[in-house]
Amino acid sequence: MELLDFDDDLTDDQLAASQIDGPQAEESIAHLLKALGENPERDGLKNTPRRVARMYSELLAGYHMDPVAMINGALFDVKYDEMVIVRDIEFYSMCEHHMLPFMGRVHVAYIPDGKVLGISKIPRVVDMYARRLQVQERMTRQIADFLRDLLKPQGVAVVVEVADHAVRGGPARQLDPPVRPEPVRSAEVDVGVDVTEGTAADVVDDEEL
Repeated sequence: MELLDFDDDLTDDQLAASQIDGPQAEESIAHLLKALGENPERDGLKNTPRRVARMYSELLAGYHMDPVAMINGALFDVKYDEMVIVRDIEFYSMCEHHMLPFMGRVHVAYIPDGKVLGISKIPRVVDMYARRLQVQERMTRQIADFLRDLLKPQGVAVVVEVADHAVRGGPARQLDPPVRPEPVRSAEVDVGVDVTEGTAADVVDDEEL
């Protein structure tokens, strides 16, 4: 997976769109550094509160994304009832329990019932729910629910594979191995399929959507 990079020079408009209170976040991070026994005024940490606050404005931007603007009309009436699969959508998120990052891949499948969504929009749906304080099971459900409510498909399945977990407790402090949970919306999938190994025809080229 590609490394996640953050922009330390976000514009005021970008910061305002995140709706994160930047000054309060910076102050809180400076207090945390002091609580940890650090000096937030030393050379290496002088700009850390600002950088971290701006990092959160990007990493947690999903709370305030507008789904209507994100879809931007890329919803099409199409007579098509073959399974549509989008595999290996990379995501980055933050565990809500310890506020540590976790990342992995999402696989989405649905069987249309008269409507399809532009293929390029499905990764954006994943990103909208990933860029929040999350747990992987809830994120799986949110993605599936969004697509079900938007498309009213015959069936929808979402599989989230986590490649790097937040570090959990225990003497060894080991990273968990990759996990593939059962699709949360499996009860609504009326065709048995392994999303990561199945095949399906493309609806149309992405450029057409």
